[in-house]
Amino acid sequence: MPERLEIEFHDAMLDIYRRAKSEAKYNAQRFRRMVVDHGGVEAAKLLIHADAVSDGYTALWERGRLDLTVEAMILASDRFHALFSEEELAICRRRLADYGYQSP
Repeated sequence: MPERLEIEFHDAMLDIYRRAKSEAKYNAQRFRRMVVDHGGVEAAKLLIHADAVSDGYTALWERGRLDLTVEAMILASDRFHALFSEEELAICRRRLADYGYQSP
């Protein structure tokens, strides 16, 4: 059975899908399907460990909404850090920096 923090993270992943759709006019159906099929934490890890950024990441960058990426969500909420390794957090930081994102 998933821990409470994993459930919260899963819900947060679905929330950034909804926000991307309503706020950035980006319908990330593949992202949503990945979250539903694998669960939020596993989906995030798959995206983090991918060789290149996803099409969704690029689409959000083009819209100036990197704040709606998995990487930004993970880093913005200290409580989610426990779900990821230091290496994974570093990948998130580096990826966002490479695309010019500066957290608020």
